[in-house]
Amino acid sequence: MLTVHKIGGTSMSRFGDVLSNIIIGQAPEGDMYHRIFVVSAYSNVTNWLLEHKKTGEPGIYDLFAKGQGYGKALDELLGKLIGINHGLAALKLDLHVADDFISNRVGQARNYLVSLEEVMASGYVDKRDILLAAREILASIGEAHSAYNSVNILENHGIDSTFVDLCGFSDTEYLTIDQRIHQAFSGLDFSATIPVATGYTKGTEGIMREFDRGYSEVTFSKIAIEVGAAEAVIHKEYHLSSADPAIVGVEYSKPVGATNFNVADQLADIGMEAIHPKASKPLEVAGIDIRIKSTFEPGHPGTLISKDYKGDESRVEVISGTDRVVAFEVHDPFMVGQVGYDMNLMKVLQRHNISYILKATNANSITMVVWEKDMSGALLTELKGLYHQVRTKKAALVCALGTNIARPGSLAKAASALAEKGINIEAVSQSLMQVNMQFVIDREDYREAVISLNRALCLES
Repeated sequence: MLTVHKIGGTSMSRFGDVLSNIIIGQAPEGDMYHRIFVVSAYSNVTNWLLEHKKTGEPGIYDLFAKGQGYGKALDELLGKLIGINHGLAALKLDLHVADDFISNRVGQARNYLVSLEEVMASGYVDKRDILLAAREILASIGEAHSAYNSVNILENHGIDSTFVDLCGFSDTEYLTIDQRIHQAFSGLDFSATIPVATGYTKGTEGIMREFDRGYSEVTFSKIAIEVGAAEAVIHKEYHLSSADPAIVGVEYSKPVGATNFNVADQLADIGMEAIHPKASKPLEVAGIDIRIKSTFEPGHPGTLISKDYKGDESRVEVISGTDRVVAFEVHDPFMVGQVGYDMNLMKVLQRHNISYILKATNANSITMVVWEKDMSGALLTELKGLYHQVRTKKAALVCALGTNIARPGSLAKAASALAEKGINIEAVSQSLMQVNMQFVIDREDYREAVISLNRALCLES
């Protein structure tokens, strides 16, 4: 039974645990093989290369885009990557070989970036295309580094392993992402070797252009479909839990156990990705279940995400949300009764390439929630030029999700739990399918809201 495993960045940075808990410790019935591993870059490496995923702090990509000293930044990056190598020496990483590999790869990337910079300066090519190419090149470095090291360590532990480098750094053949994956895995004997693949895949369509920071999960998904995996397993720092352990405490956060793809999509929409939605959809269509496991609790079965699962009992499974959103409201006394009034508002968001998270309406107002990073001055200026009154507010969004929450009193219980802590609900949304109750609240109330909803809906139910 062939399975495909995705190892997250935090787990990769504790590769000793990955080795003992997953690769060796979870070998099925003594069979070390029939498993493929798709690895992320070590923790923070992609943040250094591109930008910090959560804070937006710029990385080397930003320096390149602005024509600033990215060469020095690449030197500093190489020093950090070699430092990571030396931290893996105790796991039998061959430092000389590993340092040479990453030094050569960073050197190649530097040459490519210099060439791209010269082409961009010529003015003959659209700058956006050049920047996208630079983003692809930089992103690939992290996964090549971690995958190469992993294979070296496995081989030095007597485990036959194959480095599947999907980055295509020296490959001039024009292949799509799917073609490159098919070519790389054709002919591999999964009963005799453990393939370790880079989470980045080079393709003519550009994996960063299509999926940006979700690219490693897309690679993972496409590999699982290519090889017809029995199951796709994602190993993370924490279980998929009733609430974020960093907020409620590990002792008050229980593993979900089972859920479905619909709930996984709801989580992705608010930034808590069990798996990137563009990675999960093909797996769902192919009938491949996803299992989310904690790297550091290997004996626990984790959470199985399947297509048709619905809880036997009506209950909330997950409390999640974000405190990095903005709520904006347009108000117009002439809105009432006008057919298609909100269509123009949707067109404004489309022009600014913004996807909203929540929408609530009444006779004269439309309230929408978008990511704070998307709420630009240009968008606000256009809205104020079109509508009678526009107001914005930095906010938080807290959600109660589950495969079976359609019972009388669920919404009331959630609202009461928030009211007991003095948390006012600014806006609320729930669709007919009833898998997600969404509450817009003051940003400073976010953590307390998660704690209170987790206790009232997940721990006491």
